[in-house]
Amino acid sequence: MTDSQTTPPQEPTPGADPGPTQSPALDQGTYTGIREPRGEGRLALDGQWHQISPRYVTSQFVQNAIFIAVVVMAALVLSLVLHQAWAWIPAGVIVVVTLITLVVLPRQAKAIGYMLRTDDIVFRKGILWQRMIAVPYGRMQLVDITHGPLDRAFGVSQLKMVTAAATTGVQIPGLSQAAAEALRDTLIEVAETRRTGL
Repeated sequence: MTDSQTTPPQEPTPGADPGPTQSPALDQGTYTGIREPRGEGRLALDGQWHQISPRYVTSQFVQNAIFIAVVVMAALVLSLVLHQAWAWIPAGVIVVVTLITLVVLPRQAKAIGYMLRTDDIVFRKGILWQRMIAVPYGRMQLVDITHGPLDRAFGVSQLKMVTAAATTGVQIPGLSQAAAEALRDTLIEVAETRRTGL
């Protein structure tokens, strides 16, 4: 098991620049405490982390259950109709890997967060392998919201930020529709002011 803890939402440091105006929609229906690794080696920032919706986990469970059902049906057809018994080996591996992914998914979802700072947005994910990406507002070229049929059914979206450097693009999954739209509007507004130097 990973050595981790749940950190309650952090309030901005008094006297510090709070960054762009943040809509209350960013924290409605989300996890209430971000899960972080323990120890001195962890990456820590001062500011308020916003998290994703727990409905993201439900959506992923349903999508992966459908995927597992398709894999099992394909293996059944290959083994019973075409007499290809070997099909159960790759099908079994795929199902086991998918189930392991689903077991750790709720812990991973609680470790996903983003922070709106004065000059950039910071996205973080992971506990064992923690990753943080800072995207300067002035470098953003495109803010895109996507959601498939099942995502719409559960009311979650994915927000993608594209910059001039492809390696710094960020995708934030599991946002509620209201949070995705509020975050998009905030990022576009702040990016415009940074580009014009206001």
